[in-house]
Amino acid sequence: MTKYYIAILLIALSMLGNAHAAPPLCSRPLTLALHEHGLLYSANLDEGIDKDVADELIKRSGCKVTVSLMSRDRIWQLIESGALDFSLSGITNDAREKFAGFAWYFSNKYYLLVRNDSGIHSQADFENNSQLQLGVIRSFRYSQSANLLVDKMQASGRLSQASGLTPLYQLLMNNQIQGMIIEPFDYPVVEEQAIRNVTTIVAFSDPAVPHGLIMSKKSLSVAEQNAWRSIIDSMRKDGTMLRIFQKYFKPELAKQLVDF
Repeated sequence: MTKYYIAILLIALSMLGNAHAAPPLCSRPLTLALHEHGLLYSANLDEGIDKDVADELIKRSGCKVTVSLMSRDRIWQLIESGALDFSLSGITNDAREKFAGFAWYFSNKYYLLVRNDSGIHSQADFENNSQLQLGVIRSFRYSQSANLLVDKMQASGRLSQASGLTPLYQLLMNNQIQGMIIEPFDYPVVEEQAIRNVTTIVAFSDPAVPHGLIMSKKSLSVAEQNAWRSIIDSMRKDGTMLRIFQKYFKPELAKQLVDF
């Protein structure tokens, strides 16, 4: 009988030890915000890559996560304050590293979409023509060369900022801006005849930029961040992430985006 109780005690202690070793993923209800952006998320359709990634994260974690829709600008503000735990498809910079952790799950390049009648064939052409206006999404950052272009345009009063892609496309079609920065998630709209007929794509020379799960350092401990990072890593390793991207892209491009 004594051996029986000792065995029970050892099992209980072992379970307690494992419980302490496991990061507290679900210690409270969590919050995650999506932003509307091409194939990443469409509010009208309630579908997109980031929604699929969010659904899989929630399923694997078993946590209660409230998902909402916000502008990218608002998302970064709330991540910094700790009022929002997560968002998706974010890129880092020195300022963001101070308040956000990341778990990378894809990497892509950026492109300059310009009007044909602007006569632009390179980034330098755009910079050197003082009559041209560049459109960007408010609070977005891009690759190094794209960021330099944005900063130069802002310094010279040639930058128009909008809440999302749709108003930028409208400004471009109305010739109120002559260029905007796009990425592969924007291809379906760019391929629509009205836009395709009046625009040209100019490539930036930068390498692809990693994008990932954004985690608030103020609301999530290092252990919690590492646990969520492990879930993202497992989705990449077991092929789930690739399958999600293959729903929206041709196999070759999907593989290129997630294998980095």
